Amino acid sequence: MTDQTAARPFGFWMATALVVGSMIGSGIFVLPAQLAPFGASGAAAWLIAVAGALVLGGVLTRLAAAFPDASGVVAISGSVLGPLAGVLLGWSYWVGVWATNAIIAITAVNYLGTFLPALTATPLAGALSATGLLWLLTLNNLGGARAAGRFQLVTTVLKLLPLLAVVLILAGLAAQGGAQFRAHPHAPFAIGQVAPALALVFFALIGFETASVAAERVRDPARNVGRATMTGLVVTSLFYLLICTGVIYAMPQATIAASPAPVALFVETFWGRTAGLTVAAFAVIAAVGSLNGWVLMQGELPLGMARAGLLPRWFARVSRRDVPVRALLVSSVLASILILSNATRGGAGLLDFMLRLTAAATLWIFLGGCIAALVAGIGRLLATIGLAFTLWTLWGAGWDAIAWGLALMLTALPLYWLRPRGDPVAAAPADPLTSPS
Repeated sequence: MTDQTAARPFGFWMATALVVGSMIGSGIFVLPAQLAPFGASGAAAWLIAVAGALVLGGVLTRLAAAFPDASGVVAISGSVLGPLAGVLLGWSYWVGVWATNAIIAITAVNYLGTFLPALTATPLAGALSATGLLWLLTLNNLGGARAAGRFQLVTTVLKLLPLLAVVLILAGLAAQGGAQFRAHPHAPFAIGQVAPALALVFFALIGFETASVAAERVRDPARNVGRATMTGLVVTSLFYLLICTGVIYAMPQATIAASPAPVALFVETFWGRTAGLTVAAFAVIAAVGSLNGWVLMQGELPLGMARAGLLPRWFARVSRRDVPVRALLVSSVLASILILSNATRGGAGLLDFMLRLTAAATLWIFLGGCIAALVAGIGRLLATIGLAFTLWTLWGAGWDAIAWGLALMLTALPLYWLRPRGDPVAAAPADPLTSPS
């Protein structure tokens, strides 16, 4: 094994699995219920979100090409807009990562409760089960990036199987003339409903940047990061658009909206109870695989920021297996607190808020990248479009989610004051959201 292979265990396929695995998780199994009330507006939001994600990916790529000595958008934002901007943007994205892990862990346990009811017998039991699952995946990542990457590759392959079953059902319905998709009334298109739907949809697309976040672990990153990002984004977006929209339109709107497991309900309706339970089992696999990928990210993000001089060096310490143990443990502790703090709450309303909060916290990193591109005069047309898309999506998240996201972002200020002084941000050896392709 060469030193490069040991330090950079992710080839193209493993990096693509990281992107797909991070994107296809719990979202694809719960979003039909969240988006069903939006009807045609939700379908329009998918198309806009995919186009916007492609634009944002292009902005990140151009920034990396224009700043070859910098390692990513956080370092570039710190260089162009000042180190305070770099700290706040990177910290907000990190908040979105561990908040995502809380959502995924809860969703995985909810589906697992179909087979083991004791896990979700009470809200407290569900919260404790979700916390336990989170820490099992944390232990897996403590074994090193190579072990985490292999686990990601296996779970990504497995999680695609039930989605293919849904595609087959939808194809069969379409081959019969598509009457099933017209059998039930759904909400018509309304321009005012697109922005709220867009915030939910963008949560599902978060993850297309994960190969860039972990670029330090990718072999030949100049070639593989961009290929993995675009491949994962296109494949996953097609799955989401087809499956979510198809499931919503093939079933009564109210039925889908009220279901905690809409995809399993869809399969059960057309293929029977056994098939529905099988999909529920694969939903657990999907969520666990996604959680594994995001647990990896929650450690890599503060590690990269610390190496870039944007956080105290305490976060930059790694184990003999090159694992950022401190950053990883702190992230899992905070995600556990978020899970347990909601042990007495539940319902679709709570999930909706958590989805919007996560999207709002994550969007700031893309907002900063677009502003940095505009200030630096790089791809201004693309950056302007990306900025407009990001602001529109952020607005759709709602003022409550925006306020909470800002409050959590500002908790980085003490760490900003404690950061190492004099470290050149743009010359940092590693940084989150690297996109060197």
